[in-house]
Parts: sequence; C-alpha cells; structure tokens
Amino acid sequence: MNIEDIARVCHEVNRAYCNSIGDDSQSSWEDAPDWQRQSAKNGVEFHLDCETTPEQSHENWMQEKIAAGWIYGPEKDPEKKEHPCMVPYDQLPIEQRTKDYLFKAIVDCFK
Repeated sequence: MNIEDIARVCHEVNRAYCNSIGDDSQSSWEDAPDWQRQSAKNGVEFHLDCETTPEQSHENWMQEKIAAGWIYGPEKDPEKKEHPCMVPYDQLPIEQRTKDYLFKAIVDCFK
C-alpha cells in the first residue's frame, strides 16, 4: 500500500472511532478537505520514517497545525483554524489519546 492508501485507512478508522464516541464531525475520506487528507498523509510519513510513540505523533501533528496557523479553541473550527486538541499530550482526554494509539497501530501494520 502507498502512503495515501494507509492514510485513508487511518482516516476511516478515526472517523469510525469518532462516531462510536458520539462525534460525527468527520467526513469520509472522499469528502474530507485537502488539508485534512494531507495531514493524515503527513502523519503516515512521520510514522513510517521512524519509530515513534503516540505522544510524539501528537506533537508532530501539533507542530504541523501551528505551522499552518492553527491555535487552541474550545471547538474544532477549520475556518478559524481552532482545535481543542492543541494542548500537550498529557492534557488530552483519553478519547483523544486513543486516536494516536490507533493511528500508530495501523501504520505499524504496514512497516
């Protein structure tokens, strides 16, 4: 599988997980905005390039978001570039940390 295929699997698992916890804000891979698909591909590349922890994955994601102008906000708002997960990993709710574990597990299957 190529990076985009793996990113699609990660995205769809994340979407299913979000739905399972009552968050229906994630669209399908086909309907996801380019920035969201690119973020997933960047995450896959990061995991494929080195051994990484879920915490490092979150830090990498945050660095990417900060570089793109995102800041902390109480709700995810792509137009304002605000996201409630723009906090240190140890401040994330367990439901959000779980996403990083799932992402890592999926990518690791393709190493």
